[in-house]
This record gives sequence, C-alpha cells and structure tokens, in this order.
Amino acid sequence: MPSNAKTDFPSARCSISRHRTSTFFFPRPSQTITNCFSTLSPAPKSIVLVSDTNVAPLHAAPVISSLSAAGFSVHPYTIPAGEPSKTWATLGALLEFMAAARLTRSDLVLALGGGVVGDLAGFAAAVYRRGIRHIQIPTSLLAAVDSSVGGKTAVDLAAGKNQAGAFHQPSLVLCDTALLATLPPREWACGSAEVVKYALLGSPTLFSTLESLPPPGLSTLCGQGFAAAVPSAARGSGAEPPSLASIIAECVAMKASIVSRDEFETGDRMLLNLGHTIGHAVELLSDYAIPHGEAVSIG
Repeated sequence: MPSNAKTDFPSARCSISRHRTSTFFFPRPSQTITNCFSTLSPAPKSIVLVSDTNVAPLHAAPVISSLSAAGFSVHPYTIPAGEPSKTWATLGALLEFMAAARLTRSDLVLALGGGVVGDLAGFAAAVYRRGIRHIQIPTSLLAAVDSSVGGKTAVDLAAGKNQAGAFHQPSLVLCDTALLATLPPREWACGSAEVVKYALLGSPTLFSTLESLPPPGLSTLCGQGFAAAVPSAARGSGAEPPSLASIIAECVAMKASIVSRDEFETGDRMLLNLGHTIGHAVELLSDYAIPHGEAVSIG
C-alpha cells in the first residue's frame, strides 16, 4: 500500500517471495475499490468478475458500477453457488469466458464471494495464459480469515477435495466486514471454526475473546461494537475492545506469517491444516452436504 493511501481500519501484509498480498479493511469497497486498483502496475483494462448465485444479487452491482465508472471494462461471470461448482467443467467454462472477453496478461480476475468462488477464480487466473493477476473480495467469514489469503487455488476431483490446483498469490485481498452482514447463521458458524483454529494455533487472547462472546458468537460483532456485545467484566480490566475487523486481521496476520515462511506447504504451513485432514474426508463422504467449516470443526 503506498504511503499516501490511508485507512482507519486494520490491515495485514504478507510478503511471499516475489509476490505481495495486502489485506485492507474499509467500510465500503464499492466506494474505494478503484483507489486500491490504481496501485496495480501495469494497470488492468479488463476485469472478469466471478461471483455466484448467492452473492452476485446482493453485492455485485455496486462493485461493477464503481469499476465501470473508473473506466474498467467489467465482464461479470456467475457460477452456481456451492462446492459442486469446483469442477473441471466449471473451470473450463470460465476459462473460455475469459478468452472470449479477450483478457490479456495485464488484465485480471476478481473473485467476489466465498471459498468456492475464490478457489475457482484463483485457479483460472493461475492457468489462463500461463498466469494472470487476481484479486479477492471475500464475502464470507471463512474466506476473509483463511481461504482468500495465502494463494491456494483448486478444483475438486472424484478422488477428493482440492486435488487439482496451483499456488497463485492474489495481488490484493479487499475485506469489507459490512458484506458479512448478509451471512446466514450457518455461514457464521463455518467461519468461526477457522477463527477457532487460529486461536488454538497461537493466540490464547483470541481464544479468550471467543469464549467471552454471547451467543451466537462472532456475528454479534457485525454491525455493533465489541463493548455492546460483551460486558466489560468479561473482557478484563484495561482490555481493548476488539472489532470484527481486528479479529479477522489477527487471523490473516497469523496466516501471513506462516505462509511467508513456507509458501508451498512443505513444513510450517501444514499447521494450517489443523482439522482439515478428517474434515475433507467428512466433506467428500457427505457428497459436500456438510460444508467446509462444519467439517473442519468435526476434524
């Protein structure tokens, strides 16, 4: 992020070899997204915006409007929501769409959605013309704290989840916590599983914060301050009241630290698979009826 770009929200930056992934938090990316895009060099001219049938009706229009007003040529592409879309067929159709839109190596793919959209769009960017840039705008808690950061992209095979993919770092991850207000309770629970994972891996303070939240948990922080959700006695004397953005930022910073040491998962990055080995098996055996976050909780 350039020194003259300002935000009052927490941010985390991950430097990985020649790549840099930055996560910014701000109230409305539809209003400020073009400022972030202006930091990209070379500047893209065309953008394929990938979303799904749940997210696009809620959030795509303001993003498309903002980018179009800034002079970008935006090509929306919507996939059916859910894990069954992470297939070779869906990937191939997306790549054909990108080719028909005549994306060049200086253009980019924008993923607006949760983990499925991010995985698919990132993989498409990794293999299209041997690799173009992509940007992630996560719209689920799970994607915000985990899957949008670190460069893992994939589709599923009959043999299992995420069995074909690539490590391809996003140029930017833009996280607007206001987008999470539209999440149903089950999605909050799924994302919370990944937050608990990070607390277990290295943050007793975060674990205590999670324990202190009243039901239904992290969703109480969406749209109101921490102080309104948790009594001061539960926070402890002198404790700074965290926000949802600061909790997400802590998880992102922890993942960024691990990934920067082990981008290709030959050592420390395996820590991030806590709960995932059994969890992926649960997903596969349920034919993906059990979503990722719930499966990780079981794992």
